[in-house]
Amino acid sequence: MAAKVDTVTRTEAELPQIAEPQKVGPQDARTLTKVFLDRLAVLEEGTPEYQYARNTLIEINMSLVRYAASRFRSGGNQTMEDIVQVGVIGLIKAIDRFEVSREVQFTSFAVPYIVGEIKRFFRDTSWAVHVPRRLQEARTELTKATEELSTRLGRSPKVSELAALMNLSEEEVVEAQVAANGFTSTSLDAAVRTDADENDAALTEFIGAEDPGMELVENFHALAPLIAGLAERDRLILHLRFVEELTQAEIGRRLGMSQMHVSRLLSRIVARLREGMLTTG
Repeated sequence: MAAKVDTVTRTEAELPQIAEPQKVGPQDARTLTKVFLDRLAVLEEGTPEYQYARNTLIEINMSLVRYAASRFRSGGNQTMEDIVQVGVIGLIKAIDRFEVSREVQFTSFAVPYIVGEIKRFFRDTSWAVHVPRRLQEARTELTKATEELSTRLGRSPKVSELAALMNLSEEEVVEAQVAANGFTSTSLDAAVRTDADENDAALTEFIGAEDPGMELVENFHALAPLIAGLAERDRLILHLRFVEELTQAEIGRRLGMSQMHVSRLLSRIVARLREGMLTTG
């Protein structure tokens, strides 16, 4: 154990002390990154020396994160600060997973991690409605294909033409077009002009309808305790008839009784529940 501590102490002594790591220029950053990565590989994780090397690697490579984040400047409502913070997560993953034995530049290794983390952030936060990732990606391809064909054809492309270019079925193209509507949303209070001579009306006045099923909610709440008060066999018969949707004959075979007997039992159970509902009301 003592030999290991000596090794760590000696390694730490070889690490340069950098007063302002984030102000290190790109050229120096590349050189220092290699030095710190070499040392990080032999330091014991969790020690102060390891943390110093890891934290310094993060700080001297912040310019790499900002460069990658700048490619997403027009990222809707996301601020550049948020994008950079997400990019740092990708940088940290790259530092933790980099192997010095591999003959690859750290920059080439880290950029895909940083960009991938930022793209994942936009996929998970930019959509107003949750849409499966495959459809989010299809929307991007759909936009590119639509622009290309519109320029080439001088008109809006047909679904069949988009499908041929994107190597998808027409059903998949339509699905992507529908999913694209989930990227943005409009407030229900948004103003909608109905006529030049009339005042604007709220969008909520033109969409939606009364759900007749809502009228049943109160009935269901009243019915639940009545069903709970039935005998176990009566509850089972109700379940078989109205949940599993078995015929009276099938219920009879399941319970070992005649269809006529099942019919009489059902009539009695339903009458009891109806009476209970009327009394409760």
